[in-house]
Amino acid sequence: MPSKLLEVISTPSLCPICNRNIPASQKDAHHLIPKSKGGKSTEYLHRICHKQIHALFNENELAKIFNTAESLKGHPDMQTFINWVQSKPDAFYEKTAKSLRIKK
Repeated sequence: MPSKLLEVISTPSLCPICNRNIPASQKDAHHLIPKSKGGKSTEYLHRICHKQIHALFNENELAKIFNTAESLKGHPDMQTFINWVQSKPDAFYEKTAKSLRIKK
């Protein structure tokens, strides 16, 4: 593995969604604007936070409305999730179910 990539993966960082430390084993890169919509920049998130975002929002919503950590945190369903996940250990992960709205 290239040393730059190893450095990025192993460098501790704070999740901009839940404000918990992200262990290397739970670090996911999230495109703020989906790649399919022309997005390039990424932020590192907890894997569970990343999965929750994609369980709640489709790519159009992510590109047009929820393309910042602040806008994501402002959504009521994300606030409920954040309140729940903040009480969990940093390395906690649980499978995320897609919202019924997205499943349609």
